[in-house]
Amino acid sequence: MAAEQRQFIECVLLGTRDAEIDSKRNTSSCFTSKIGELPNCFPSVTLRYPSCSICNGILVHVVQVYCPLEGSPYHRTVNVFACPSRECFGKSESWTVLRSQCLETEATQAQQPKANKEAAMATRDWCEGADDWGIDEETESSAPPANSSMETDFTSQLQGLNLREQTQSSVPAGEGLLLPGPVPTFQPYYISVVDEGEFCVDADMDHAQRLLKEYQRREGVDVQQLISCDGEGESEKYEKTKARHGDEIFLKFMKKISVCQEQVLRYSRKGQPLFITAPPSNVKQMVPCCRSCGSPRIFEFQIMPALVSMLKSINTDGLTVEFGTVLIYTCEKSCWSPSNQTPLEEFLFVQTDPDQKFFK
Repeated sequence: MAAEQRQFIECVLLGTRDAEIDSKRNTSSCFTSKIGELPNCFPSVTLRYPSCSICNGILVHVVQVYCPLEGSPYHRTVNVFACPSRECFGKSESWTVLRSQCLETEATQAQQPKANKEAAMATRDWCEGADDWGIDEETESSAPPANSSMETDFTSQLQGLNLREQTQSSVPAGEGLLLPGPVPTFQPYYISVVDEGEFCVDADMDHAQRLLKEYQRREGVDVQQLISCDGEGESEKYEKTKARHGDEIFLKFMKKISVCQEQVLRYSRKGQPLFITAPPSNVKQMVPCCRSCGSPRIFEFQIMPALVSMLKSINTDGLTVEFGTVLIYTCEKSCWSPSNQTPLEEFLFVQTDPDQKFFK
């Protein structure tokens, strides 16, 4: 049992920015993982657009992650919002994370087959050899079978607890997304997914290697030697390659993401977060239990610093959000009542970036 748990924790899915979402050619839905744009709602959900708890300003939608759990009768989406005010940068209270769910039967009735088919066809062209958090099973079955085993592996990793709630024959329709007026919006992109264990360095990683060399020159640290640290003697090598600012946590972070510098998400439900700076000693106690059912919250995914430079406004000059990494914790049971019509707020923890320039 212990060995199986360790194996699960070590499995991580990486999300990278894919093609731009062109509303004239295809549309996103609540079954799409994406950067920017407005959030999508399940047909039974009413999502009132959130505001900043610090300055009361309008938030901007950062990412939407479609992440259903194995064995659950629900579709499941997590939306993350942030305050674009510089006075609020780096403060967890200026961010909001909302989890929405919908019974598969209700979602099926509201789907638009044509839009889903076009989006699915485009996604297969973008991310060959990778899965995507936005493709339904019917669409996937028409794809070439070459990557079927990998897709099965991805599905099995998005694993959760079975929900044993009694489903109802009818669920009242929600009002959808309720906006307070014009809201700032980032340019939308699809998010494609690759298993970290299957990721291979290719020509696209030349840029990441240049960034590593630049960091090495600026900080006086041998990054390549750090990356090669493995097994016996690792601690000694690590000490020799310590950066001038002495942040060992940051160096571990750099080592871990070096295989895919472009990652904007790291998904590992029930796994371990990757801290960019030393977390508070009481970080586990900082994560509150679920407000809805009282169950513990567990780590699910985190937003990575590479996303900062990819966030481009489509309707507001100077729109930006700065952070190091944003850790998302959700209800262990992923509790949800079939009659629920509003998203449930989850917990997040923001860490600032000790060297944001490295990721630009």
